[in-house]
Formats: sequence, structure tokens, C-alpha cells
Amino acid sequence: MSGRGGPLRLSADGPAPVDEVWRRYTTPSLWSAWAPQIRGVDHPPGRVVAGGAGVVRGPLGLRVPFVVEVVDDEALRWAWMPGVDPVRVRMRHGVDPGRRGSSAWVEIAAPQPLALAYAPIARMALRRLVAGGPLPSGRA
Repeated sequence: MSGRGGPLRLSADGPAPVDEVWRRYTTPSLWSAWAPQIRGVDHPPGRVVAGGAGVVRGPLGLRVPFVVEVVDDEALRWAWMPGVDPVRVRMRHGVDPGRRGSSAWVEIAAPQPLALAYAPIARMALRRLVAGGPLPSGRA
């Protein structure tokens, strides 16, 4: 974990193939299967696209709007800005080949107390994202 003077960066390695992790990362309808903090996503069917928008539904009725800033399929990178005024968070995501499958990472640019509080949940989500086999909810 890093974050001194810049975004907090978290990563996880796992056996899932890079292309599968990228699909899971960029398909909002799959987010709730690997990210325990997400109950659902209101987003058009399909993958994220630059300029696209939606709403992440969290616990206790929390609804967080988001805008996708960039998607680079060749580099396997994408970035978005979830948040509600006055707190906006910028998150960059990526997938790289790992030692035994893939490595997924997130950089969280947010006020440090918020980023540090979110880190354990994000770390758990990353581990589930790169796990081999079907997603925890049974979706592949």
C-alpha cells in the first residue's frame, strides 16, 4: 500500500486470467459480484466507456453517482470519478500480468482519512476480482 503525498495505491495478485479480470473490472453489472461494498449499479448494459455515467448502490441505501473519465483497452487502464459534492474521489484502475495469472490495482485520490478508511474494503474487493473460478455470486 502506498499513498504518501499522492493517491493511495492497492493491488492484489491472483490466478484469474488478465482478460477475465479486465472484463470483470469494466462491466458494471459484475461489480457487485466481487466488490462487497457494491449492492448494484445503475448503468447502461455493457462496459464502461469514457464519458459514461451511472450510480453505484451501496449499503443502507447509499447512492453514489459516477462519471467514467477514460478507458484504455490496450493498456488495460480506466479511471472514474465517483462522489457526491463536496467529496469527489478519483480512482484509476488497471490490470497487469501477474506471477500466477493477473495483478489488479487501484489508485485512490481522495482525502487521506477517506482513502485509508476505504482501503480494507478495496483490498478485499481486489482479491475477489483476481480470484480464479466463478465470481462469488456464481456469475462467471
